[in-house]
Amino acid sequence: MSASAEARIAGTTRVAGVIGWPVEHSLSPAIHNAAFAAAALDWAYVPLPVRPEDVGSALAGLVALGFAGANVTMPHKTEAARLIDDRSEDAELLRAVNTIRVVRDRLEGHNTDVGGFDRFLRRDAGFEPKGRSALLYGAGGAARACALALARAGIRTLTVAARAQARTAPLAAIVEPLGVSVTVVDFSRVDGLDVDLVVNATPVGTSADPEHRSLPVLHDGVLVVDLLYDPPSTPLQRRAREAGATVFGGIGLLVEQAALSFELWTGTPAPLEVMSAAALAALAAR
Repeated sequence: MSASAEARIAGTTRVAGVIGWPVEHSLSPAIHNAAFAAAALDWAYVPLPVRPEDVGSALAGLVALGFAGANVTMPHKTEAARLIDDRSEDAELLRAVNTIRVVRDRLEGHNTDVGGFDRFLRRDAGFEPKGRSALLYGAGGAARACALALARAGIRTLTVAARAQARTAPLAAIVEPLGVSVTVVDFSRVDGLDVDLVVNATPVGTSADPEHRSLPVLHDGVLVVDLLYDPPSTPLQRRAREAGATVFGGIGLLVEQAALSFELWTGTPAPLEVMSAAALAALAAR
């Protein structure tokens, strides 16, 4: 937070933050403080490093300290959902909370990843999922949120690439009641698959896990979304661009889900352009 923002903090300032471990890498403080300033709101947003064994105490502390709300990032989303009784439909389905709203002396648990991904696809990428086909790398929390968004939007076929088929059971249980059957393949078995949308919801593409060895057919009719935003360009993104596909990284989803959090807390439309610019500036400064 800048010195000018710090100078504006007073007894009337409402406070939100992000709970995680570690949390120093988060772009959320930059995104939300820029949004509060743009909307002329007397709010501030702070990082809240919380050890896994302290999540319960931290959640209780939000009420005691008068916080307006908080985001929840890894590895606490599942534990937050377990501890918060008042959960939204999406938080209940995914068993994951990424946004908390403090209402008097109680906590509401929400999940804005589903709505954020849907808004990103339609508004940022201009992609209409209804009747289309998708390949989703991964079956973890981010993948389940994307799968739920796609199922609600009417995706026709969904293929999930995962290292262990057993891990896909929770994802299938979420989307199959919506009429979407899930085909599961190994990561190494996606060669030749021709789909409209490819989503990477795994760490593959980071320096620790650098490259997808098997890729579907990539061409100018395919949209590729890599939820990673650091590094800004991954091997998947580069190979997709070389093949002529339309490519997006993870900043769009990050900003859209943050915008939904902002709107839940403040009741004010989120300044999306400001939030996006703040995210890109913070990422470039690393």
